[in-house]
Amino acid sequence: MSSKKPFSKDIILLSDVEAVANEIILKLQQDVLHNLKRLGAVIGTSGGIDSSVCLALTANAFGPERVLAVMMPEKDSSLESEQLAKELATRFDVKAIREDITPALSGFKCYERRDEAVRRVFPEYNPKTHKMKIGIKQSGLSNNLPPIFSLTIIDSNGNTEDKILPVNEYLQIVAASNFKQRTRMTTLYYHAEALHYAVIGTPNKHEQEQGFFVKYGDGGADVMPIGNLYKTQVYQLANFLGVPKAIIDRTPTTDTYSAEQTQEEFFFQMPFGLMDRYWYGFENGYSPKEVAEVMGESEQKVKALFGNFERKKKTTEYLRMSPIRDYYGR
Repeated sequence: MSSKKPFSKDIILLSDVEAVANEIILKLQQDVLHNLKRLGAVIGTSGGIDSSVCLALTANAFGPERVLAVMMPEKDSSLESEQLAKELATRFDVKAIREDITPALSGFKCYERRDEAVRRVFPEYNPKTHKMKIGIKQSGLSNNLPPIFSLTIIDSNGNTEDKILPVNEYLQIVAASNFKQRTRMTTLYYHAEALHYAVIGTPNKHEQEQGFFVKYGDGGADVMPIGNLYKTQVYQLANFLGVPKAIIDRTPTTDTYSAEQTQEEFFFQMPFGLMDRYWYGFENGYSPKEVAEVMGESEQKVKALFGNFERKKKTTEYLRMSPIRDYYGR
């Protein structure tokens, strides 16, 4: 007989949040101070829940005097992100510095390359008078089909236009936008190397396993303390560690495009509270029937969700791979 617990909506909740926090803090100390032999930690702060929890954990692990928070806004960033990041650093008595990465991104032609692709879809698009974002136009979650992305532009009067995004334009917009994450990680490594510190990665379990990160961008770091935690569990830690309420209450955003966009809208396609539970069922071998009964959904829909999760894992596997080097002398 299987010893696996029956599936329930509460199955992902941490039963002892303090014990989990202490375990992560001890492992951070072991990994950074002893294994990596670094003196402290550098972390990018954006006012988001994941980076906030990671900052709180590192401040507890090394003391605030050995943690540097780096805010890295650019011209498309939300002003709220920087305000919340400052509040977070103050709460944990961590030094925070500001690095405007707009000039670097302009040097990489990040905005120019992105806008070139946008204008191929919307010739009237002008970055001075329009905002833009991409998102999932048609979800494949319930029918086990890949998502269809759309491009949205919003003019200065608030008028919105949407079009299905062709593959080539989608790829170019994403490739250009990924300069942002890679520039931020490069900036973090500058400060880490100057201080002989380690870089703290902030992706959570879903971002890691579903591929919602940029390779050698936010996916590149020395340690990832919340990489095995569901978003629900991250929020549990946030409450326990004393992360400011304004950050906890904020809707998770990508903070990548000039128009505001949620992570759900761009990638995950469902609220994290639901996704956590379905993903737990998927990766822990629960049957679609058992999960469907608990979640109040049809077995067919849960099967489709599981199929979609499997596709995301397979199609983003290359993001998690180390460089392939076994060409000679194996």
